[in-house]
Amino acid sequence: MADNDRDEVIVACLQDMFADVMRHAPGAFRTKFRKMARDPFAFYRGTAVLFFHDLGPDGSFAGREDQWMTQDGDRVWIQGDLHAENFGTYMDADGRLVFDVNDFDEAYLAPWTWDLRRFVASLGLLCWQKALPDDVIDDLVDHYVRSYLDQIDHYVVEHDDTEWALTLDNADGLVLSTLQKAKLRTRATVLDPETVVENYERRFAGHSSIHHLDDAERDSVLDAFERYKDTIPPDKRDGRIRFRVLDVARKTGVGIGSAGLPMYSVLIEGESQALGNDVVVSVRQANEAALGRIIDDKDITGYFDHHGHRTAVSQRALQAHADRYLGWTDIDGRGYVVSEYSPYEIDLDWEDLNSPDAMEVVVDQLGRATAKIHCVADDDSETDLVTVSVEDVISEGVHGDSDGLVEELTDFAHAYAEQARTDHHLFVDAFRQGAFSDVAPVGDA
Repeated sequence: MADNDRDEVIVACLQDMFADVMRHAPGAFRTKFRKMARDPFAFYRGTAVLFFHDLGPDGSFAGREDQWMTQDGDRVWIQGDLHAENFGTYMDADGRLVFDVNDFDEAYLAPWTWDLRRFVASLGLLCWQKALPDDVIDDLVDHYVRSYLDQIDHYVVEHDDTEWALTLDNADGLVLSTLQKAKLRTRATVLDPETVVENYERRFAGHSSIHHLDDAERDSVLDAFERYKDTIPPDKRDGRIRFRVLDVARKTGVGIGSAGLPMYSVLIEGESQALGNDVVVSVRQANEAALGRIIDDKDITGYFDHHGHRTAVSQRALQAHADRYLGWTDIDGRGYVVSEYSPYEIDLDWEDLNSPDAMEVVVDQLGRATAKIHCVADDDSETDLVTVSVEDVISEGVHGDSDGLVEELTDFAHAYAEQARTDHHLFVDAFRQGAFSDVAPVGDA
């Protein structure tokens, strides 16, 4: 495809996906686009909709899934944005520190291979930016895919093995050190920067990132929070959770994925009256998943009340022992996802990970973590949309040709990483030249 045609595709995909938010929060999107302009990987992180357009029926990488799909393999829960930086730690509902996928905003039902493609392409980009040669990329993709398939085979044999996870007991290398860092954290990590204590009660502090609400907005958020409580499964809504609201504040998302989306923080009393146990609950407006623009399936879109509902249901479908505060609500007709703003969440940091041997140790574990989210759902997940055994579907799709899958995904990793590097250059030029009508390249942000 000629560059002048490809830049039109890039702009059209982003305009179509984010038009409403760009119009209402141009400054936040200007910040998002500047972050995306920094390097090809940052651009790749912000363009899941372009990636899946390219894999979809009208895309330049269409048709690659046919050889790997049997039964319902094209309609299973996937994370939807499985790049190399979307892994990290969390504390599960049983109080166990786990290393896993940690972002479910783009989760949807789609071919299981699309998560793998999204990851291996990101691995190709990451290695290119570290100036690592192609044979290192080949080796890392090989390790990732074979570890994924080994774990799939494990689930085929051990159908009831829902407890396997990467934890302090079995993790290695950078994954283990990330879990160890999380273990050192306490709720004070979240509470101290954002709250103050007055008259023996905690409330949000007043500073630039936290905005106190007027009475009408506060009442609206409190009403939404009250309705959210009904979406928590009964077995997680036990006496350990106290819902006495201490304070409410507003934030605005400015990250690559959350630019311009409204966000509220609700401060509630924790599992005891001790001030150190108070909990910050995040109430974030959920955006449409990129895959929702690519996959035309009325059974999927009709299943969810809104995107907050989809995000929370998807997380339970992909994450065993999900956050006990996870749920959804709506404010002014828009869907919000609700979860704890946890001090125990630390993203995997690739900055100083440059040794191919050390990277192999990490990608081996990420392959197993990917298989886990595909096969092991939370006990409270809804099963109406996926009724097949995912591990069996994947095993049958590969039909013993693990070498063929490794080879095909390795070729894809190189091809799409090269495409993303070209696209990054085209995007930067398009943005600088004012191609986005609601987001000028020069402004206050």
